[in-house]
Amino acid sequence: QVQLVESGGGLVQAGGSLRLSCAASGRTFSTYGTGWFRQAPGNEREFVAAISGSGGKKAYADSVKGRFTIFRDNAKNTAYLQMDRLKPEDTAAYFCAVALASRRSPFIDKINYDFWGQGTQVTVSS
Repeated sequence: QVQLVESGGGLVQAGGSLRLSCAASGRTFSTYGTGWFRQAPGNEREFVAAISGSGGKKAYADSVKGRFTIFRDNAKNTAYLQMDRLKPEDTAAYFCAVALASRRSPFIDKINYDFWGQGTQVTVSS
């Protein structure tokens, strides 16, 4: 069992920045692929970004490429999502997730993820 706790969400004006954190329990965090997803009311949960266990491979949704950066600090069992130049359409609940079978990570499809956090709300005002 892996417990994930997201933090860092909030209200920000368009063009601003936020950094989300995902703190994980356990001692093998460096072996897990990690992803960030988001879900706006009435919408499906969608992929945002993902990173391999070592941090050497990353993937981004086209809608956030060039604005968001995913990275991790395995010594702190924490993954991050740096969000810059935020837009109102980025408003959503953001969730982190880990994939235990991570050899082929980063994964874009949420079906590959085994554990999920409770989410943190990001609201971008225009």
